[in-house]
Amino acid sequence: MTLADHVLTLGQDLLKRYGERVHKIAINAAFTCPNRDGTKGRGGCSFCNNTSFNPTGCNPIPIATQIQTGREVLRQRTRAYKYLAYFQAYTNTYADIQLLTQLYNMVLAEPDVIGLSIGTRPDCVPNTVLDLLGKFQEQGKEIWLELGLQSAFDSTLKRINRGHNFAAYQDAVYRAQRRKLKLCTHLIIGLPGETDWHTKETLQRVLYLGTNGLKLHPLHVVKGTLLAIEWSQDKYQPLQFTDYISIVADLVQMTPPNIVFHRLTGTAAPQILLAPSWCSKKWLVLNAIARELQRRGHYLKS
Repeated sequence: MTLADHVLTLGQDLLKRYGERVHKIAINAAFTCPNRDGTKGRGGCSFCNNTSFNPTGCNPIPIATQIQTGREVLRQRTRAYKYLAYFQAYTNTYADIQLLTQLYNMVLAEPDVIGLSIGTRPDCVPNTVLDLLGKFQEQGKEIWLELGLQSAFDSTLKRINRGHNFAAYQDAVYRAQRRKLKLCTHLIIGLPGETDWHTKETLQRVLYLGTNGLKLHPLHVVKGTLLAIEWSQDKYQPLQFTDYISIVADLVQMTPPNIVFHRLTGTAAPQILLAPSWCSKKWLVLNAIARELQRRGHYLKS
């Protein structure tokens, strides 16, 4: 039993289309965010401590070095020899178009980098950026635009200090689809004030608009965040492990089989994770999801 028996993972999707393993190399290009630099707010989202998924923080090593290091690790661990450059940290379209063009071109010049995966906010994708990504796609590059929506409910987005609304996501989706860009939508499960109904309704709205991929993530409490303060004051309680597994299985069953799952959980390093403790155990979570889908008899059709 493997997860790929039950969901279309990004790794399996790329393997089928390219005939060999393709893996992401995470890149920190030292971007910031309009919700941190004062343009829309300061302090960022209530759950945001970028160190939770990017240990180099605001002082990354040179991008060329990041690629080489990632390449060496992945070749040893997975025997992958083709890569997507994953611009992950903060908002990776939040810069002058000339700078973005230079950075993206520099990475794509690497002969074994076959494309880009660009993590960003739905309110930070002007047409100039979409046109640039569309140009790369027309050249045969594998391009994914990853939009961090988290929730379709404006009340939730306001509560977590997200700095944009659902309408911004709708607008970004429409404009990206006009350019035939592949979209991956990020959703967080267990947001303050939300139940599984909110999460399922969010997914329904995302599927109605259209997306090519999904990235699911449990809300976890890490040090140095506003959420950590709420948690310490008993104003927020994280999801239980079994509840997360059940909700993810529900979402998978609701999702058409052609949608690519880029992620079904998220982790944080033990030294900064406050709660829940299971968020530091990636394979514990993934294996439990696979077992639950197997129990339900949910399999991908071959």
